[in-house]
Amino acid sequence: MDRRHFLRSSTLAPILNGIARSLSARPPFPSVQTVLGPLSPDRLGATLMHEHVLVDFIGADKVNRDRYDAGEAFRTALPYLKRAYERGCRTLVECTPAYIGRDPLLLKRLSHASGVNIITNTGYYGAAEDKFVPRHAYTESAEQLSQRWIRESHEGIEGTGVKPGIMKIGVDKGPLSPIDAKLVRAAALAHLETGLTIASHTGDGTAALQELDLLEKAGLAASAFVWVHAQNETDPQKHFEAAQRGAWVEFDGVGEKSSARHLEFVKAMLQRGFLKRTLISQDAGWYHVGEPSGGNFSSYDFLFTHFVPALESAGTTHEQVRVLLIENPKRALTPAIRKLSQ
Repeated sequence: MDRRHFLRSSTLAPILNGIARSLSARPPFPSVQTVLGPLSPDRLGATLMHEHVLVDFIGADKVNRDRYDAGEAFRTALPYLKRAYERGCRTLVECTPAYIGRDPLLLKRLSHASGVNIITNTGYYGAAEDKFVPRHAYTESAEQLSQRWIRESHEGIEGTGVKPGIMKIGVDKGPLSPIDAKLVRAAALAHLETGLTIASHTGDGTAALQELDLLEKAGLAASAFVWVHAQNETDPQKHFEAAQRGAWVEFDGVGEKSSARHLEFVKAMLQRGFLKRTLISQDAGWYHVGEPSGGNFSSYDFLFTHFVPALESAGTTHEQVRVLLIENPKRALTPAIRKLSQ
């Protein structure tokens, strides 16, 4: 019997038809939204969870793309992204929110040119004493704000067609102010519609735990939340408490001056059994609008060239490093509606 006749045989046909029906009945595999479109989570590779390309700190009422030359910003950032790719970075989460210089078309152009998958965000930034919160956020309800972020998730950002792959909010130190608490509630509502993970710039551990309380009150599991800048909280017990509840604890800002402190934080999390709740990144980049030539742009390399070797010298295994750089970001970024009962 030749192969073509075998594939047409009545014995095999029902099996093939059954497999086809099974595949068609499965829900679509979740994709992560990059600035170039959806991407399988398995293709994210080594991921920097918290970095920046361009920022504008003029304030929400004055920020405008006419304030900078996007071509100059592109030429400044591109060599750093290319070098990060050479070091092994395959994905970079660009955490500049709306009203602080978020530019999805610039990021799209940089991703094309560098080969690095870039993920942008939706949400509002309420830290820095609310300088970057737009006026309408004070008068609109959490439900109304969430609809803005849901719309960006479904339709794209500002008519560009670029969709966010994460939510980025920000709060000051606890206790949370009314506007910061509103942003957290809005993020919870948007998560229940989009499945986007909530990454929150957080002033301290008191604020982080209060954010978790608000999210859980809204029905979300703590795994929907990334505590950004957890290194700013010096009490490791608060890191452990957040991780025990299921949150992601992110030590970013890794650099030459902070490396030893970050190393101790990461080692403590691993020793307590929280490897799979820990994220690391650099908070690097930063083309500063308003400064000559964008100011001093910092490299995305340090984590790969210095911090990972320091982790391994301190006893962290290759497998643990792989979990920190690949597996944890993949799980954190894969869209899923994470309800409290799950």
